[in-house]
Amino acid sequence: MAKKTGRYAFAFEKNIYIAGYGNIAGKKEGQGPLGGLFDRIEPDLYCGRKTMEQAEVRMQQTALENALRRAGIGREELDLVGAGDLLNQCISSAYSFRDSDVPYIGLYGACSTMALSTLIAALSIEAGVAKTAAAFTSSHFGTAERQYRFPLEYGGQRQPAAQHTVTAAGAVILHEKKSPVRLAGGAFGSIQDLGVTDSSNMGGAMAPAALRLILDYLRETATSPADYDLILTGDLGAIGAEIVVDLAARNGVNLHSNYQDCGLLIYDRQKQDMHAGGSGCGCSAAVLTACVLPRIIEGTLKEVLFLSTGALMSPLSVMQGESIPAIAHLIHLKGERE
Repeated sequence: MAKKTGRYAFAFEKNIYIAGYGNIAGKKEGQGPLGGLFDRIEPDLYCGRKTMEQAEVRMQQTALENALRRAGIGREELDLVGAGDLLNQCISSAYSFRDSDVPYIGLYGACSTMALSTLIAALSIEAGVAKTAAAFTSSHFGTAERQYRFPLEYGGQRQPAAQHTVTAAGAVILHEKKSPVRLAGGAFGSIQDLGVTDSSNMGGAMAPAALRLILDYLRETATSPADYDLILTGDLGAIGAEIVVDLAARNGVNLHSNYQDCGLLIYDRQKQDMHAGGSGCGCSAAVLTACVLPRIIEGTLKEVLFLSTGALMSPLSVMQGESIPAIAHLIHLKGERE
């Protein structure tokens, strides 16, 4: 079983590897700095379907198909699937897998879902429940706007602190057969709530959860930022990422040299006018599978801490004036090239 090294951090005792990965991104994401790295760019927000919700389902299916292809297996060979998204009852994930008889776990971690689903899939292998497991998630600009704010037709003006919900999906396949990327350990974070009530400032709401887990993981594993080639948070954007770096420095931890945020990597904020950057479950999923994993495989990255961050609120809680609790989950990835 996984070995706890502290209250939050744990190490896998089995060798669990990423056997395959896949992704798909929307038109705006394809126009960003990572555009040439995605498996597929979908130019149509509807993906040829009748609704944008159906489009998000298709994006998940495509990302998973790409991951299975790289792993060299079929969907029927999966022993377990963990997935989630931003929509009510996680319908994108449920509908994308409703025609399969593979055991399925629906997960809701908001934008932290990519790390959450990957950890759950890995722990199922560690526990002997599965030999091969999949983890995937997605987000879609149109579906998220309809659920959390207003339909696109409303044409509401976005605040300067707002982030653009990424239209993308990402998937990974895990098993015990040796591959270039190994999951060395991870950590489930605790909910942090510092009283932020501005639903446009997701980065500010999520930053405390990311910072807390980074500091706890470094302390419990007796490591420092210098031990990692990259420490990557999910979708804090410009405001949240700046808060993390600043508060980490106040705690004696220097993140200036090897820290990045997926929400800042996926768009060119100046040329694309994306305000504070990207957000959504698909943000960290797309960056992980299109940018980070290939670099680990080619050997330019060897030690990576990947954190997905999520704001655990709903439209109703915002309308009632509630503050925004946040969560972060962490995966330690290691490159193991021959």
